Amino acid sequence: MEQIKKVVIVTGAGRGIGAATAQLLASQGYRVCVNYRVQQSCADTLVSQIRQAGGVAIAVQGDVSQESDVIQLFDQVEHQLGKVTHLVNNAGMLLPQKRLVDLDVARFNQMMQTNVTSCFLCAKEFIQRIDSKGAIVNVSSAAARSGAPFE
Repeated sequence: MEQIKKVVIVTGAGRGIGAATAQLLASQGYRVCVNYRVQQSCADTLVSQIRQAGGVAIAVQGDVSQESDVIQLFDQVEHQLGKVTHLVNNAGMLLPQKRLVDLDVARFNQMMQTNVTSCFLCAKEFIQRIDSKGAIVNVSSAAARSGAPFE
């Protein structure tokens, strides 16, 4: 019986928690897509480290807060690694703290689109494409439970 390949997309995986998650999953036999928005050199370095350790990884650029980029991300991963079986929604952003009265709508929308809409878009695309069991993990910060003053 052929074992199903585990293929995971880790959004925002170029550095930090996303990079550590991608490395761990690669060490457990997952084929890993290191998604990044801007920092290609970080993503390429991580992919190189995973490959040197015997893992399978690719880096794919895409702004996961944009639906067309999400679709292209999944298309590229399926073409290069196979059907996506797992998703880690890790992409997020923090901006310098400000008081609510000093925030503008553009900043608020940017934060929501990056931190919330991206999870929705990636989960939706994953669910539309999955044809067997899989898993979605949504990464959050402690601020989700404790609050984040001025954020």
